[in-house]
Amino acid sequence: MPKKEAYPDETLRMAATLYYTDGLGQAEVAKLVRVSQTKISRLLAVALERGIVRISVEEYRARNDKLEHQLCSRFGLESAAVIKVARNAGVEATRHTIGHFGAPFVAAQLPVTGVLAVGGGRSVAEIVQRFRRGETRRLTVVQAMGSIDSSISHVDALELGRAIVKLWGGEFLTLSTPAFVSDKKTRDFFLASDQIKFVWQRLRRADAALVGVASLENSVYTERGVLTAGDIAHLKGCGAVGEICGRFFDAQGRECASRWRDRVISIELDYLKKIPHVVGIAAGAERAAAVAAALKGGMVKSLLIDEAGAQALLAG
Repeated sequence: MPKKEAYPDETLRMAATLYYTDGLGQAEVAKLVRVSQTKISRLLAVALERGIVRISVEEYRARNDKLEHQLCSRFGLESAAVIKVARNAGVEATRHTIGHFGAPFVAAQLPVTGVLAVGGGRSVAEIVQRFRRGETRRLTVVQAMGSIDSSISHVDALELGRAIVKLWGGEFLTLSTPAFVSDKKTRDFFLASDQIKFVWQRLRRADAALVGVASLENSVYTERGVLTAGDIAHLKGCGAVGEICGRFFDAQGRECASRWRDRVISIELDYLKKIPHVVGIAAGAERAAAVAAALKGGMVKSLLIDEAGAQALLAG
C-alpha cells in the first residue's frame, strides 16, 4: 500500500487561501504552492479534513411559509408544508425534493403510538425512505391498500409498511391481497376471510393515515399498466378527478360509482374521512384538482405539496 504523503499545515493554509479567499484557479495555485496541478484538489480536501477550511452555508429555508398559511386558511388544514422546488423540475425531481425536505414534517405529523394506515405510491415512497432510523415508536402499521400488481416494488403499501416498522419498530399488518380483483364476488370472498377481517377492523379504527393523492393520468396505476386509456376515459365519464388508495373520487370528494368501485380492496373513503389525522402527499401542479377534491371531501387533514402545486391549488 503506498504511503500517504504528509502535507504541512502551512502549505495547506497557503493553498486554501489562494483558492478559496483569493479566487485563483487550481493551475495557478499549483504554480505558487510548487506542487503538481493534480495534487491541488487533494491538498484542498486535506485542508477541509484538518479543519483548516471550514465551510459555512447560510441556512436554506426549504418551505414557503406564506403559501402554507394560505392553504391552512383557505382549506381548513391542520397543517401544511409547501416545499420549494428547482425551476423547470420535472415530476420525478419534484417528488425527490419534497421527499427530502418534507420527510421531517410528515414524521412530526404521525403519532408515536396507535394505528397508522399506510397507502402506496411514488411520492409516499420518497417520504418513507427518508424517515430517520432509530426513532422509537409503538405503532401498529396497517397496509391500507392491496398490492398494485404481481411485481411488488418499493412504492407498494406492502413494502412501505414494512419499511416504517423496520425503521421505527412496532408491528405490521398486511392485507395480502391485490389492490384490484376481477369482480365484486372475488372481492367479497377476500373480505370474508378471518385474516382480512382482522386487518380490516384495525384499518377502520386507524388513528392516522399516510396517503398519496394522485390525478387519473399520472397515477401509479397508469404507470404500471393497471389502468388503460379506456379505463381512464370510463373513470372520467363517471366524474373522477383523483385517486387515493385505488379509490376514485369526483370534484366533491365523493367516491365515483365506476366499475372499479366494487373491485378494489383498500380503505373506504368514508372511513378515511373519519380517521383523526390524515397526511396527504402530492407532487406537481397537475394534481391540484385531485387535491382540491380530496380536501373538499374531508379526506386529508394535513398536506405536503410543492410550490407549483400549492399555487395551482390556491388559484383553482
